[in-house]
Amino acid sequence: MPNALINETSPYLLQHAHNPVNWYPWGEEALRKAKEEDKPILVSIGYAACHWCHVMERESFEDPETAAIMNEFFVNIKIDREERPDLDHIYMDAVQVMTGSGGWPLNVFLTPDKKPFYGGTYYPPIPMVNRPSWKQVLHAVAEAFQHKRKEIEEQAEGLTSHLMSSNNFGINTPHNDFSIEQIDAACENLLKQGDKQWGGFGAAPKFPQTFAIQFLLKYGLLEQKRRPEMAKAAHEHAFLSLNKMIEGGIYDQIGGGFARYATDKEWLVPHFEKMLYDNALLVTTLSEAYRITGWEQYKTVIQQTLEFVEREMLHPSYGFYAALDADSEGEEGKFYVWTLEDVKRILGTDADIYCEFYDITAEGNWEHRNILRIKTPLAVFAAEKKIDVATLKNLLKRCNKRMLEARALRIRPALDDKIILGWNALMNAAYSHAYAATGIDAYRQTAIRNMQFLLENFADADGVLMHVWKNNEAKFPAFLDDYAYLIQALLQLYKVTAHPQWLQRAKKLCEKVLQNFVEPSGYFYYTPQQQQDVIIRKKEVYDGATPSGNAVMALNLLELGMLFDKRDWVQQAQQMITGVSTLAVKYPTSFGMWLMGYYQLIKGTKEIVLCGAYERDLSTLLQQPLPFNIIMATHEEDEQYPLLKGKVVGNPLAIYLCENYACKQPVFDIESLLQQLND
Repeated sequence: MPNALINETSPYLLQHAHNPVNWYPWGEEALRKAKEEDKPILVSIGYAACHWCHVMERESFEDPETAAIMNEFFVNIKIDREERPDLDHIYMDAVQVMTGSGGWPLNVFLTPDKKPFYGGTYYPPIPMVNRPSWKQVLHAVAEAFQHKRKEIEEQAEGLTSHLMSSNNFGINTPHNDFSIEQIDAACENLLKQGDKQWGGFGAAPKFPQTFAIQFLLKYGLLEQKRRPEMAKAAHEHAFLSLNKMIEGGIYDQIGGGFARYATDKEWLVPHFEKMLYDNALLVTTLSEAYRITGWEQYKTVIQQTLEFVEREMLHPSYGFYAALDADSEGEEGKFYVWTLEDVKRILGTDADIYCEFYDITAEGNWEHRNILRIKTPLAVFAAEKKIDVATLKNLLKRCNKRMLEARALRIRPALDDKIILGWNALMNAAYSHAYAATGIDAYRQTAIRNMQFLLENFADADGVLMHVWKNNEAKFPAFLDDYAYLIQALLQLYKVTAHPQWLQRAKKLCEKVLQNFVEPSGYFYYTPQQQQDVIIRKKEVYDGATPSGNAVMALNLLELGMLFDKRDWVQQAQQMITGVSTLAVKYPTSFGMWLMGYYQLIKGTKEIVLCGAYERDLSTLLQQPLPFNIIMATHEEDEQYPLLKGKVVGNPLAIYLCENYACKQPVFDIESLLQQLND
């Protein structure tokens, strides 16, 4: 007999629909039941690609004896953190306050009025070192709720008050002189944290930290003349980080695409799930690196990653799915790893050189099996083996095709096939960046088709956006991140198409954010004002695996404010950015997006206008590494945009370089524009 999750669309919730636990989704029925029966609420939060979520389900939630305890003493609610990140943020904060750590699965106990009083992450079925069993936790909480109710209510009130007070920060900045020395200090702080041998930042586990890498790419480009040694070090670490990831097991050498993070410092052993957002952010970062270097390796990885996305994560209507699981057949990574015998059987006479290149051995490099990685760069390996580089490339490409075909016959990891607005927007922007860097028009066309899908399927009759879509149904009001990332994607899509419809839609969505999310100090709440089922409206400013919605909105306000001459938007963006600038300089890995905004305020924004037959030259311009710019292109003067007023259309093209709407004399080719930019 299935439980109440059987009517949900989330793959994660459906995974638990046949548990003997009487699970409910978060909603009025479960919350009312807790009040009527005066029972504590057990909220268990996870996501479909979460390895330890699956482990706890097998060990505890599928066990009838454990389920009986849960059903007797609690109202049990399962939440997909990707459907309701707002609830996940609130209760994760609570557990981190209580225990000093967090993670998934997140298990938190609430009073009937939704206030947290106890919680933790994974609990084993039997007691382990410093960790009670799940049954022990259930009995202890149930007994405390019955016999120490007053203490529990006081603890819940105190914890909720703490969450509210920690949420009450605002813009409170001392005088800020926009000093370039602060940007230097941020760069120094980043490089101090850098792993000089393997790239990345800090020790294992290692996450891609794409925002920090993007900052280093910009610093290395912009400070070559002023601080050449520091600029060189910034670029070297950015490229080292990207190269080591590309060569490591975190990158799928056979099928393309990146796993979520590496469990070791060498990027060898990934946490094998593949998330849409990681791949989007890495494609964006690699596109920026390719524009700077022209290194063919970066272009190849962009292409392979987007081939993976289109092969395995693309809905027929051009929405992108959320994630691929880490596990298959009950084992983490089983789909992706190989024995030496496997490879020899598939590749025959090509196996020896292939195995040597990808570090495949009889002993294995992980749990007696092999994760493919590159220990020696291709050109160096080819020279050592006295093989022509092109010949080696072709051999590896041919072998990887056969390996991919063989892997396709295995039992696949589960696909989380819900479509999340914000993550799609990040991938949409990645496609635009990939087009800008490579000039491959198919990427621009995919961005257009995906954007059409999002705008048609995620908005209700009043134009209010929803967060997630599946089975032709959009659910849950969109959060700040959804709006912020979508506006950012629209701005990037305008930049690569010059179609003003995308710019106008970005402006309208920005107005909705200002109407429904803004709070008194000038930042934005994570949830819209219409939403009533959370105990607090949180404000998020840290970058996590995805960028801070507040930071992205600040950048959106800055760009839209300049494009439409809305000085109040520019001023709000400046106040937001300077409000966290001290933290961004001190903790750059947690505030990378803010740091780039602060850098932009210091360096200024180049305004570039192409008037006339712009198509070919726009594509050429987009391939240039030009941080902090606005690009507008038009066939004719357009009075509604300040930058397009009074511009003479060239024959065939006139190009204007402006700053604060003050423009230099037009030039008539990209080379002359680049000369102006370098003067």
